[in-house]
Amino acid sequence: MPTSPSDRAADPVDPVHPVDLAVVGAGPAGLAAAVTAAGLGLRVTVLDAGERPGGQYYRHPAPGLGAARPDALHHGWAAFASREAALRAHESAGRITYLPSHHVWTVVPDGGRWTLHAVAGPEERAAAVHARAVLLATGAHERQLPFPGWTLPGVVGAGGAQAMLKSGLVLPGRRVVVAGSGPLLLAVAGSLAAAGARVPAVVEAASYTGYAGRAPALLRNPGKIGEAATYGGALLRHRVRLLTRHAVTEAHGTGRVEAVTVARLDRDWRPLPGTARRIPCDALAVGHGLVPQLELATGLGCATVRAADGTIALELDARQRTSVPGVWSAGETGGIGGAELALAEGELAARAIAGADAPAALVRRRARLRAFAAAMGAAHRPGDGWTGWLRDDTEVCRCEEVPAGCVREAVEDLGAGDVRTVKLLTRAGMGWCQGRTCGPAVAALAGEGASSSGGAVPDRRPLSCPVPLRHLAELPATDG
Repeated sequence: MPTSPSDRAADPVDPVHPVDLAVVGAGPAGLAAAVTAAGLGLRVTVLDAGERPGGQYYRHPAPGLGAARPDALHHGWAAFASREAALRAHESAGRITYLPSHHVWTVVPDGGRWTLHAVAGPEERAAAVHARAVLLATGAHERQLPFPGWTLPGVVGAGGAQAMLKSGLVLPGRRVVVAGSGPLLLAVAGSLAAAGARVPAVVEAASYTGYAGRAPALLRNPGKIGEAATYGGALLRHRVRLLTRHAVTEAHGTGRVEAVTVARLDRDWRPLPGTARRIPCDALAVGHGLVPQLELATGLGCATVRAADGTIALELDARQRTSVPGVWSAGETGGIGGAELALAEGELAARAIAGADAPAALVRRRARLRAFAAAMGAAHRPGDGWTGWLRDDTEVCRCEEVPAGCVREAVEDLGAGDVRTVKLLTRAGMGWCQGRTCGPAVAALAGEGASSSGGAVPDRRPLSCPVPLRHLAELPATDG
């Protein structure tokens, strides 16, 4: 672990003189970690799959759109802007090497240091970075729980709808129902309505009374309460109806979604008979929170835990260290908590890597934001009964077109008791997304869902993204 500035400005691909720290991801956590570490004297290389820093949260409109005020579509833009400016300053001074469009597909130990292999640019060049320490800030992706009709054109992820607006300045439709679970729904609905969409309803499967038993975490985070009030005010101004303990259980349409069926749920998320109603729409933005993106970490053997929202997250200590020496992590990989928490954890991890003390205020901020994240996750955790929405002909794995009935047959008739066995019997999860979209649904049908009391068993794979075969052929024998 580096504890002092390097003697020389190391080339990020120089195997003889590795950089002090390689940061994977330039979202809030990675950006905060990189600029903090560079400010403490470390030589840092940032590898990011995106073309510009900011990650999924701080998205930029395409330059050709001529957006005059990109900050208008973001919450907390100033926090990002100041760190992006610091990134550019450190880059100019040679303390940070920023590598956009670099998708890291594996991290391997290399004689007391690390080698990160990446696919670079649209031409898919092979790239490698050598570092003494690694910080994983790979973020998260949306959790989707399927239902009949979810494959219709016009049905998009809630986060996907927000991404369309932030990066493309376009709406998924003119009349958009927002559904699923989690506080992201309120932000998405407010953004869409402010941009001119008609949002007839926000359909939240959980109940906000779920926060009632977590008053200490709420009181320690008055800013979060203020955010919720702001979102609630936006819904009132735009006359958006909020339906709690309801879910979209079916989407209808021929060439495109034309309406959705919404039903009231019981405490386990089972639809209550006689409560179904139809809401006309031309788009549906739906999502049930986020899932930590852990492929690189689990490939290294980092220990995991079951988070409060039922997802699998990394087990981290108070300084953001994973169970693998020399590997740190920050942000959504340690459990879904939002941009503010990611910024705090990125700074905390960088200080630990540099051997610097963490200010007490930073430690307290991280603790209270993590407490709120746990309360939020528990309040919106999916109930076991949601699988009752699925008919046997409902596609669960979109890539391989595997219906729910096929998965149920594998479990009930063929004895499959885990996701891996279901995958081998049905091909669910073998498609292009590699189970990122269908994974939670297949796990639930196999008895390993969000509410399962079993241990946190992560999916491990040697490649975190598609890799040209020529890259594998060119690897030195010592790398694998």
